[in-house]
Amino acid sequence: VQLQASGGGLVQAGGSLRLSCAASGRTFSDYNMGWFRQAPGKEREFVGRIPWSGGITIYADSVKGRFTISRDNAKSTVYLQMNSLKPEDTAVYYCAAGLVYSASYTYWGRGTQVTVSS
Repeated sequence: VQLQASGGGLVQAGGSLRLSCAASGRTFSDYNMGWFRQAPGKEREFVGRIPWSGGITIYADSVKGRFTISRDNAKSTVYLQMNSLKPEDTAVYYCAAGLVYSASYTYWGRGTQVTVSS
């Protein structure tokens, strides 16, 4: 699976961004999808995940209530809607794909930069 994240940019605190991650190469609905982020000088952290069916999503406490993950299997795309952004959300955001029966992620996109100014 090849993954390409897009939609990052510079936004003021309190603003919104919508990231997209387009997949190609395999059957998209065979994969759970996750979003991760890595801020400068910090380890990569989990943001959230959505199962292959688009059912129950899971979020990190730091983004719960502000971020929403969705997917469109017909378009082989997963989305990360980010609202009420904070400067601490500044990071490179990555999407990842893992087979439905696996707890890990096998494929990773290159990432897109999100910068939130105060």
